[in-house]
Amino acid sequence: MHTNTATSCAPFESARRWRQIAMYVYSAVVIGIAAFSATSANAAQSDANELPEQKTAVLFGAKIRYYDIGSGPVIVLVHGLGSSAKGDWGRVMLPLAQTHRILALDQLGFGNSDKPQIDFGIQTWVDFLGEFLRQNRISDFTLVGESLGGWISAQYTIQALQGVAAGPSLALPKPSRLVLSDSAGLYATMKRQFTASAPGKKTEVSASLAGEKKLLASIFHASSYQTDQALRGGLEWSLSKGDAWTISSIRNPALLNETVDDKLGAITIPTLVIWGRYDALLPLKDGRYFASRIPGAELKIIPDSGHAPMIETPDAFLSVLQPFLQ
Repeated sequence: MHTNTATSCAPFESARRWRQIAMYVYSAVVIGIAAFSATSANAAQSDANELPEQKTAVLFGAKIRYYDIGSGPVIVLVHGLGSSAKGDWGRVMLPLAQTHRILALDQLGFGNSDKPQIDFGIQTWVDFLGEFLRQNRISDFTLVGESLGGWISAQYTIQALQGVAAGPSLALPKPSRLVLSDSAGLYATMKRQFTASAPGKKTEVSASLAGEKKLLASIFHASSYQTDQALRGGLEWSLSKGDAWTISSIRNPALLNETVDDKLGAITIPTLVIWGRYDALLPLKDGRYFASRIPGAELKIIPDSGHAPMIETPDAFLSVLQPFLQ
């Protein structure tokens, strides 16, 4: 593992337990990520206004909306929970498209893609990503995932490199490089995120301005994300985007069985781990763990960023990503 600073489940035991978990996830993590999507949409408005119209792919009968921008070596961008391609990547897609072909999906259940009422798992999104790449005949690409998208990307890469597939024609196209930014997917952190608050402990109502304020603070480092305008935007976004079912469906008891701690050694392609130094949602120690367990992985720390450096500090994010792509 090389570390640099950039300036350079087990199943749960009862139905009651899972109701507690679902409530906590929705209130303490999910709405917060939805809120950062809202704020990112505001922050990236000028960039996003220049993005082309999304295209449509039909995968397993579901409509998936995506961006296809630029030409050259392919980069596939996978967004995080409660977000979208524009929400996570709106500030970096066009700069990357100057030298690469960018494919950025609104994942099933999010953004402008279909939102079926199913029990989602990491494998759901892995399967959809594989079908999307097969349909587009993509065979040589860099896979970049953020937060939940990092978990999906790590799991996808492990299965692709190991040849795990549901059938002979369903092999996952193998990425040539992997980038994990503030990635979810480690068992201890996910279990802690899914644990209900202690009885009697005061918590903010998630769908409220006070809830948005607390949660935006856990996502972003800069104080500018705590303005009244940011709070209004976060609450408006979370009430309007229509992905509550997708978000709440992660109470699936199989989810912790899909964590990747003990499988990271199977990732044998060049890997870059990017982490915001002040990530208060997924701690920097998780980034160090990913980089230490993936052979040859390099860790780059973004000094003035929280959980979403591609949104909060896009120039710094690009400064560590672009050299890795060359």
